[in-house]
Amino acid sequence: MKKLLAVLLIAAVFLSVLSGCGGGAAVPESAVPSAAVESSEAPEAETPAAEESPAPAVIDDGRARPSCCGRLRVVDGKLCSESGEPVMLRGVSTNSLITAEDLLNEPLFEELSRDDGVNVVRLAMYTYGVGSLGYCTNGDKDRHKADIVKGVELARSNDMYVLVDWHILSDGDPNSYLDEAKLFFAEMAERFADYDNVLYEICNEPNGVDWPTVKRYAEQIIPVIRGKDPAAVIIVGNPDWSKDLYSVAADPLDFENILYTLHFYAATHGQEFRDMTEELSRDGLPIFVSEYGVTSSNGGQPRDLESADLWIELLERENISYCLWSFSKSPEACSVVRSTVLKYSGFTAEDYTKTGLWLMETLEKYKTR
Repeated sequence: MKKLLAVLLIAAVFLSVLSGCGGGAAVPESAVPSAAVESSEAPEAETPAAEESPAPAVIDDGRARPSCCGRLRVVDGKLCSESGEPVMLRGVSTNSLITAEDLLNEPLFEELSRDDGVNVVRLAMYTYGVGSLGYCTNGDKDRHKADIVKGVELARSNDMYVLVDWHILSDGDPNSYLDEAKLFFAEMAERFADYDNVLYEICNEPNGVDWPTVKRYAEQIIPVIRGKDPAAVIIVGNPDWSKDLYSVAADPLDFENILYTLHFYAATHGQEFRDMTEELSRDGLPIFVSEYGVTSSNGGQPRDLESADLWIELLERENISYCLWSFSKSPEACSVVRSTVLKYSGFTAEDYTKTGLWLMETLEKYKTR
């Protein structure tokens, strides 16, 4: 009997260790849509009530922060503070929120903000995917929204801005789930109407459609958000995985406080795309790089850090804000943290990939508001 009890005790300890290892692998980002795999270990959560919101922090490090810049707005094609001064947001994007749930924790957000100089986090909520991963494909909507609320509150309590990202990818046409998008953004905009740190990204990477199709979607979603939050800054994707800015510039939306998405991956999108960005930015097109990578467009090798440096120099000159894809432990070159690292905060140089080390050096280099 003693031997049997000992065996049962060892088995129980072993299972408890396994269950504490966290979520599953993150989903690679690619210019070619790919299927996503559900993480089965992430717990369900209820949407926190408004009264549970922690008090906003104040971080005085010379960077653009909600505590000093307030609610942002777009002035003369540039993202600006509440008082109208141009600002720069420099930060990171999560991978799929469902597979990134373990990274939604207070110690990590505090170190990103206070130690690393991150002043914006993008919360990528996939609309299409396998199982619970896809918000619009039989996913757990309450769980997705709870993750959004948690991420927004964590950013707020650490004096950072946050992008709520309706992350279309494999669905291609943002109109595919138009009704669900309206309901989602109406709820989120009402929930965060009094927050000064929230921006809305209404379609991540449209593909297989033209700009008039995307524009038609935006013209229906923007009024939904503005009906709840009239001053909200809204970021709008565009065709060719958010690289078709020429089409946008030829026929822009008739709304204020709008930015247009640009995505690039440094090893795939080089000087031709930098020339386009510089030309259109100087012509007054408001641009936000809500996702970029130092790798090829499929998230894998090679890394091109020289091209990445040229991109960052351009974005800094043009006051175009940017978020790196991705702050995750997915086993691919674009990830910031090595996939073998078990912890979810307290990261050191040894825990970072070459992408992560480059990111930390870049954040340290550029500190201005």
